[in-house]
Amino acid sequence: MAAQKSAPKSEAPAPSSTRRSEKSRRAIYDAALALVVEVGYPRTTIEGIAARAGVGKQTIYRWWSSKAEVLMEAFLDLGEEAAKAAGEEPYAIPDTGDLAADLKGVLRATIDQMTDPRFAAPARALAAEGLVNEALSREYVAKLLEPSLQLYVERLRAAQEAGDVRPDIDPRIALELFVSPLAQRWLQYTGPISYEYTDTLVDYALHGLAPRAR
Repeated sequence: MAAQKSAPKSEAPAPSSTRRSEKSRRAIYDAALALVVEVGYPRTTIEGIAARAGVGKQTIYRWWSSKAEVLMEAFLDLGEEAAKAAGEEPYAIPDTGDLAADLKGVLRATIDQMTDPRFAAPARALAAEGLVNEALSREYVAKLLEPSLQLYVERLRAAQEAGDVRPDIDPRIALELFVSPLAQRWLQYTGPISYEYTDTLVDYALHGLAPRAR
């Protein structure tokens, strides 16, 4: 039997470019979110994000054209990771048969997020930037706001089918009775936000302002 050549020693595989890119992307997300909390959005820069993430500025510009775009993706990722950690993917507003309790529960969870600096700082920054950047605003609404609002639409439609809400109402308009006042108060600091406040919004929205029949 002819002697066989011994196989060459295998060399350690080169680091995956995909893995390396994902590591850099994750570092950039973390840096952007941290800087917005620490120094505020106006003082957050691409240069600062790059330095904090340990990457070159050109790496960021290869994937994004502005700090607003970086922050948008980072904030979306933050929400997705939080949902995964909580086991809430895909998420839907619970349907316990008690519409008021279900709405109050999800709004209380919203309060918790609004008062968490990790979420509040980037959310405020993106909302403010959207006032002067129409393209960003449309993306913010499409990717962040509208999917959340659709959860309320679905829960209100279920309530209509159960006979708990008038069949003629438009759920997309109805949800604004409790979502929009909360957003305005939070963004413009017109008053404190609390569980009591959002519970009251739900009661007002569901029962109206007219005197109740005794």
